[in-house]
Amino acid sequence: MTAARGNTDGQGSDGSPARIRSARGSPHSVCDHGAIARVFLIDDHPMFRAGVRLALEREDDMEVVGEAATGEEALEEIRGHPRAVPDVILMNIPSTGIQENDFIRTARGLAGPTTRILIVSMEEATADEVVVAAMSAGALGFISKAAPCEQLLEAVRIVMSGGAVFCPAIAARLEGYFSAVGSLPGQVVFPQLTVREREILDLLARGYDNRGIARRLVVSEKTVRNHVSHIFAKLQVSDRTTAALRARNAGMGC
Repeated sequence: MTAARGNTDGQGSDGSPARIRSARGSPHSVCDHGAIARVFLIDDHPMFRAGVRLALEREDDMEVVGEAATGEEALEEIRGHPRAVPDVILMNIPSTGIQENDFIRTARGLAGPTTRILIVSMEEATADEVVVAAMSAGALGFISKAAPCEQLLEAVRIVMSGGAVFCPAIAARLEGYFSAVGSLPGQVVFPQLTVREREILDLLARGYDNRGIARRLVVSEKTVRNHVSHIFAKLQVSDRTTAALRARNAGMGC
């Protein structure tokens, strides 16, 4: 396990420390090839923070540089430790204690314009207007708090690279909204899909049938059919038209 180094400072509102650790080396650009993703955690549940921190610190390309129970504590820690500025802020909206869009703008102002914001929440409790406000302020994605660890790790990597991530439930709810006001800002990548499944979904959104996809990717039609079935199950759709619509609304198939 790759453990973050440094001392622990501060106190969370729940009695647990609002930790921020000295990061490895000097600050780096989020776009650097092979860079370690510096992640700051914000959540008012200590056990959830501990579980996420453990998962992140097991990865060679991730490092937890700080954590806090509330948005106010997070801003104070980021102000006080400029050498531990995060690349990705992983935050739970109810934990901020302030308007989420105000927090996001302030956090990005302190940490820098390259800092990515990834929100974890119970999707059924997140109102559409909250999602829209957070995105307008600069958030690059929403992932369910109940998502498997692998999806959370992939979501962090996607936003680290400048991509956007939305769990299927949030993406589906916002399709109507964004079809009226414009496309989603940036390409929405579904983290539950494998790289191959995203390739196939992209081709499906462009109008390719299974035979055309098989020829394009140099695989058998049976392999394509299996992948399409997995895509349908993961996106919770029952036909190609709905899957293609979901993909196009997510910026794929262009």
